Amino acid sequence: MKNEKTFRAMVVEEADGHFVRKIRTRSTKDLPDGDVLIKVHFSSLNYKDALSASGNKGVTRKYPHTPGIDAAGIVVESKVADFEPGRKVLVTGYDLGMNTAGGFGQYIQVPAEWVVPLPEGLSLEESMMLGTAGFTAGIGVYKLRRAGLMPADGPVLVTGASGGVGSLAVAILSGLGYHVLAASGKPDAAGWLEQLGAAKVLTRRDVLDESPKPLLPKRWKGAIDTVGGPVLATVLRSTDRHGVVACCGNVASARLELTVYPFILRGISLLGIDSATSTMDLRLKVWHKLAGPWKPAGLDSMVTKIGLEQLDSTIDLMLRSGHTGRFLVQLD
Repeated sequence: MKNEKTFRAMVVEEADGHFVRKIRTRSTKDLPDGDVLIKVHFSSLNYKDALSASGNKGVTRKYPHTPGIDAAGIVVESKVADFEPGRKVLVTGYDLGMNTAGGFGQYIQVPAEWVVPLPEGLSLEESMMLGTAGFTAGIGVYKLRRAGLMPADGPVLVTGASGGVGSLAVAILSGLGYHVLAASGKPDAAGWLEQLGAAKVLTRRDVLDESPKPLLPKRWKGAIDTVGGPVLATVLRSTDRHGVVACCGNVASARLELTVYPFILRGISLLGIDSATSTMDLRLKVWHKLAGPWKPAGLDSMVTKIGLEQLDSTIDLMLRSGHTGRFLVQLD
């Protein structure tokens, strides 16, 4: 790019087997090659960011590194006509914040293929209140509806409902008129989930059934599962005939142990969500929905705003699972 700029960023460094997070001054000349240089105004904190910021080599291979899988800001320089300087844009997923310097810095430089024009109806700040979590929840809702699951068909379960993806899924589904059952391992979050629109809040014990029964009584017509493992197995065995389940998480386990009976005797559909490498066509469809009829009411009440200086302690909080909702990171 033409003009070198200095900026502030969180940098994770490895020293003697330990990983330390510091706010450093960096230069745009140190950023990776890319088509579009973006001044980042907002980012968000996701669990994948917390892993990257803790030295998880399954997420980030090389350090020093700046995490942040989400970024929203304004184009400063561009090699492509589609993204002229001054245009508001957002980037989520792909390799951003994993092995490419991410949104916890005031500038990013990325391929044009990663960049989404900010849809009308969303501010830069609102787009990062949603971020990857909201986009992932939006894909789940999109897939349930494309499979034909409508509010009149029956209740929809959301697992891990107090987390980022889960809470936004509750808010989006309830806003569309679904009868939402919100399952959470945090009893203190019940009142908050009801405010988001949950018709009923369930505990993890209410949902989980680790018996060997291949099928369980029918309890919901569809679900968005963010947990995986035994919870997802229970969800599938408890889904009503011809129901639909979308899954995006493995916080409980990456293993799924069950029989084929939910699929061949009840006709259940299991749909996967991969938000990081979704096609641009799907990105544009979902982001325009999130900017319009799927935009959660009271979005600002779902987030806690922090700056770069608060990131270090907030990452530790997230790793201890000592939070609910979303963290918005203000960079400018």
